[in-house]
Amino acid sequence: MSGVTDLPRRPFKGIMSFAPLLSRNWFARLTRNWFALLTRNWFALLTAIALGWGRLSVAVDADPSADGWEVTAESEAAIDRGLRWLAANQGPEGNWGSNDLGLVAVGALAFLSAGHLPGIGEHGEACERALTYVVTKAKPSGLINIAEARRDMYNHGLATFVLGQAYGMTGDARVGKVLDRALKLIARTQGPVGGWGYEARPQDGDLSLSVMQAKALRSAVDSGFEIPPSVIEKAITNVRGHYFPKGGNAKSPEAELRKLPGQFTYAKGGGNATVAMAAAGVVCLQEFGQYDDWRIAKSMEPVAAAITAFKPQAAHNGQLPLDAYTLNYVGQSLYQVGGPGWREHYPKLRDAVVGSQVLDSKNPANDGKWGAGGHVGGKPGDLYGTAVAVFVLAIPNRYLPILQEGRAEVGQPGDDARAPARAASAGRGPPR
Repeated sequence: MSGVTDLPRRPFKGIMSFAPLLSRNWFARLTRNWFALLTRNWFALLTAIALGWGRLSVAVDADPSADGWEVTAESEAAIDRGLRWLAANQGPEGNWGSNDLGLVAVGALAFLSAGHLPGIGEHGEACERALTYVVTKAKPSGLINIAEARRDMYNHGLATFVLGQAYGMTGDARVGKVLDRALKLIARTQGPVGGWGYEARPQDGDLSLSVMQAKALRSAVDSGFEIPPSVIEKAITNVRGHYFPKGGNAKSPEAELRKLPGQFTYAKGGGNATVAMAAAGVVCLQEFGQYDDWRIAKSMEPVAAAITAFKPQAAHNGQLPLDAYTLNYVGQSLYQVGGPGWREHYPKLRDAVVGSQVLDSKNPANDGKWGAGGHVGGKPGDLYGTAVAVFVLAIPNRYLPILQEGRAEVGQPGDDARAPARAASAGRGPPR
């Protein structure tokens, strides 16, 4: 097959309701430091103004959030407290004391998802410090990791995804150059069957690694960067290979597999069939426009079941209803699939996250944070948990490029190897 194929995005879901917009005074917050930004990054300023004006002009007509059901006063307050915790505990280097660049980047993503661009808004400087730390630590090879080699592609994928969002919102040439090299490294290190391993060398690995790189690729597509079509095609095929039917044979004819329950799993062959992997596989296929893939609905069943099974827990104990890694993918999968599932399950997820936030106004080291749970503890766990919680609560803002309406073109096998995968609405690509 030749030519390019559109990656259609889901139908436009609008921005936020008009009332929350007024209550947060979003436009005033983003333009607080406008003059300083004008002298450093005029594109980001214009982006902020355009986003603010777009919210004013579109919010009234936004269909899914027109009645304000996605956002509550409590969720807005929780976002603000979480951002204050991130800013107060960041440290002068901007990295929260962590050498995992992926976690530092997720900290920056929390600010971006709430509308704080680098240098703009109440937390603009904190956002800028985090992004600067990530960008300056990137290696000439393109690798964004300074921890042990086994953490190469986890940190690289997370950080590259966030840089793609930051570049799409600011057009910062400094970010763009690092992003361009990072994307080329992802293409170079893809394994023979379309996956990625832990270290930055060509090898295949588990679904978690593949999804992180896939999200990074899609993030770049939305900002107009060039992605070899074969890389995307192999990635999609590899992710589908991680789907496993419950009580069936993965090699059965597709018509038979459709009749059985199943989900995406960590390893091919059905190993580690967790809620996180079910949601992660959905996110990956959605990012690449495979909206009609029957595996998506199957994998959303355990996701919905996990939310339905939430049990009451001690209020404000800092323990998220799902570990941060799982929560990250569950929140995104709900939003990207949309429809009745988003409206039915997001409010329960949102309220459970809000209800678990630590409230301790006398202690800024604790007030407003969430712990990550899972395998990430200590201050890195607080960073990860708080950043992911803020991101999930801020999804209805739809500030991030990856949450916006748009169409991206992705070349298919047989195209010129240099053919770009570009976002039709952005089209900037890397700085020259």
